Amino acid sequence: MKLVLINSKTKHKKGATFAFQEVDLNCATNNKAHHTSSISVNQLIVRRGQPFNITLKMTEPFNPDSDQLTMKVVTGKHPSQEQGTMSSFGFPDKVKRSSRAKAVWRAELQENSLPETGTLALTITPPADAPVGEYKLSAGLKAEEKELAQLFVLFNPWCSDDWVFLPNEAERQEYVMNQHGIIYTGSDHHINGLSWDFGQFEEDMVKICLKLLDLSRKHKQDPADDVSARCNPIYVSRVMTNMVNKDQMNDGVLRGNWSGDFKYGFPPTHWSGSYAILKQWYASFCKAVNYGQCWVFAGVLCSVMRLLGIPCRVVTNFESAHDSNANLTIDTYYGEFGVRPKKSNDSVWNFHVWVEGWMRRPDLGEDRRYDGWQVLDGTPQEKSEGVFCCGPAPVAAILNGDVDLKYDVPFVFAEVNADRVTWLVKGGQDLCNSDTRSVGQYISTKAVGSNRRMDITSAYKYTEGEQTDTPDTILSMHYCGAFYSPCCFNSPTGAFRHLCGPPHHQGASKSTSLWKSLNLIFYLSDLTIPIQIPYITYSKYMVDCQTMNISAMITDLQNDETFLAANRVVLKDPPITITVSDEARVNQILSVLVTFMNPISETLTDCSLTLSGTGLIDWEQRVKLEDLMPNKKMCVELSIVPYRSGERTLLADFDCAAFRDIKTSCVINVRP
Repeated sequence: MKLVLINSKTKHKKGATFAFQEVDLNCATNNKAHHTSSISVNQLIVRRGQPFNITLKMTEPFNPDSDQLTMKVVTGKHPSQEQGTMSSFGFPDKVKRSSRAKAVWRAELQENSLPETGTLALTITPPADAPVGEYKLSAGLKAEEKELAQLFVLFNPWCSDDWVFLPNEAERQEYVMNQHGIIYTGSDHHINGLSWDFGQFEEDMVKICLKLLDLSRKHKQDPADDVSARCNPIYVSRVMTNMVNKDQMNDGVLRGNWSGDFKYGFPPTHWSGSYAILKQWYASFCKAVNYGQCWVFAGVLCSVMRLLGIPCRVVTNFESAHDSNANLTIDTYYGEFGVRPKKSNDSVWNFHVWVEGWMRRPDLGEDRRYDGWQVLDGTPQEKSEGVFCCGPAPVAAILNGDVDLKYDVPFVFAEVNADRVTWLVKGGQDLCNSDTRSVGQYISTKAVGSNRRMDITSAYKYTEGEQTDTPDTILSMHYCGAFYSPCCFNSPTGAFRHLCGPPHHQGASKSTSLWKSLNLIFYLSDLTIPIQIPYITYSKYMVDCQTMNISAMITDLQNDETFLAANRVVLKDPPITITVSDEARVNQILSVLVTFMNPISETLTDCSLTLSGTGLIDWEQRVKLEDLMPNKKMCVELSIVPYRSGERTLLADFDCAAFRDIKTSCVINVRP
């Protein structure tokens, strides 16, 4: 219950009776019914298309036959009935309004009202096409007008008239209400699940998300049109794909960095959740946070979308193409020794992460064939309509190759369907290989209601026959003295060169080559050649990257034919554990034990440990640690104070100079 004494911002004629006394917004009850109690129980936050109840107490009786209660809601600085940013309504509803009024609210008098005592129990319904945002609610009676309350209106996936309506309750719980998720990284043959804390219902998240809209280029160009357009999830989601990334033209949240130099901030691998990023941006007067790459942009965008009420999930595309010239081919150039001598704007990333938002697309036709999941990408790759944004692109359009549709369908289509063309540069250009299958593999998202991976590749592309299996080269040990990469061949006499170096990792531009040359003679038989690469040789190049490319090139000396094979190797993280021994309760100290062993023969320096988790820690808890000697174990005991009950996920991140951001997590059930 929230009682508001009405004693300010009053307009009335001289000598008129003071009619309004107080209003009860019933915040706790309303917010629970509107699935917003996880955000607040003290601030009224409702979803459009769904009624909420308030109780208005007046100083004198109310006669429905002779009295007219007029109510008004406004949002934005330029409210207008014609733009749906102002609505006049009341009880009885005899209010005069514009014939072109949009998004009209309504009010009804409940049966339990006592008008003879001046107590009115009202049911107010914002329309299902109301702009989302902050509103002011006022009421007028006779000669007096009072501002009653401030409230927030969100999209409503529970309302069948809302464009974001999602009919399945389990999916609503996953894609709107779940504050924890999994983002998939790694490679197509070694998929890692990264725990991610969305934290969409944390403190100030409503204000943060609305601030993003207010700072957008669209709002600065035309504030009235922008606020009016916030009724449309297509518009809102497209704006947000631009605002989660920082460029020269906006006040975006996160600055991208693929250089490997992160001295002015945190490397992208540091982050375990969205809220720490969004809170830092908001607390620093909207100064961009350093740094992010694709999975971080996607995590932040998913948090914003879920808070606003647009169902959203994070999606990873393995072997993802970046086709800069829209010709649906990705050209890769190799020199005589397997080194890439010619730089190309095209690339294939070992993985790329975007999000999908659920909404109708009436702008693409009345048959609703393009309704449903829409690709939204917050990573700044290519400009769309002059800014770095991408989507919403209907997944159904990508599947069927309808590349003439809005928004950015050709670019996303290429990410999952481009052909890979490999060129051997030897004097001139010789075509070495054309691959139509490998791009767009194992497109993945977290399953509803569980932590298993769900493959949704079939939603993006039709099967091109049976896929050819390639060797799965996964290292059994990450930080050992060396690793072995077996290479198998069945080909004529040849000379063999073995190359390795970091791949295009989320668009990374680092390139280092380590190579060996062997002269071989073998005839019509399989041959396996173990090649040892010492840890000291590759370690410094892998501090900020878990994945490297292994490529092998064979030249037949008899006819000068060349054969090339390449694969990605994912380095496994050394184990780290986190445990809690006591029962967790709200507002009671809980001890946490983190254990890690140094697996290499070098002393680990610049060690730190970061803990985070929605409902457990309101801000990242980061501690500096002493150097860790070779083959020694570190045990760190820390204390946290949970502030929300329910199932919560605690995340830990260990960082040092030798390798970055080794992560683990555990689930904690917090009792009230």
